[in-house]
Amino acid sequence: MVEGRDSDAGGERAPYDPMPHGPPEVGVGPWVGEWPTGPQYDAELLAHGDRRNVVDRYRYWTMEAIVADLDRRRHDFHVAIENWQHDFNIGTIVRTANAFLAAEVHIVGNRRWNRRGAMVTDRYQHVRHHESAAALAAYLHDQPEPVRLLGIDNLPGSDHLETMAMPRRVCFLFGQEGPGLSAEAREVCDGTFSIAQFGSTRSINASAAAAIAMHAWIREYADLGDESAWRG
Repeated sequence: MVEGRDSDAGGERAPYDPMPHGPPEVGVGPWVGEWPTGPQYDAELLAHGDRRNVVDRYRYWTMEAIVADLDRRRHDFHVAIENWQHDFNIGTIVRTANAFLAAEVHIVGNRRWNRRGAMVTDRYQHVRHHESAAALAAYLHDQPEPVRLLGIDNLPGSDHLETMAMPRRVCFLFGQEGPGLSAEAREVCDGTFSIAQFGSTRSINASAAAAIAMHAWIREYADLGDESAWRG
């Protein structure tokens, strides 16, 4: 189990999804030839094949070795979402956080959350639970290098994501689909920002907004020249 993850990691999981333009069968079969050596390799996977939805860099690696390697490279942003209605967006946000290598994902409110959209990526991502938004804020502000808590909602007076100075150490907090950030969450945030929209709807899907916010951080701070930046 990844340090900081909830203990109740059960529940129905979605099947591994194939890449849209890849072969119908995900992953690779048994290792052909002499096996590679090293503590990162899993003998079961080498013998029977690795059908997990992981990048080629991690083929045949143990889950623990993958998490350890990710931990060496995690980015300085966090993402959090309030969980009062078992929002189906939470799993998708976890999956996107894994793709952009977030430091941690924080679930605020109910401990149990809908994991279907995570597509098993929560096994590789640090996920923490907080009883309240105030507890989340206290945790972030008490870090050796404090993390700024920014709420994302189209509230009056919010900064524009497109023009704001993005903090390097930041946690993006999202409310439930529909009502948005709770009153308590707004109270403890260090600030709020909104995403520019030009159509008829007054809001966008929470998981889509989370992806936009995380990618804004990536554009500002990530090392795109690093060989670990996977492009397909």
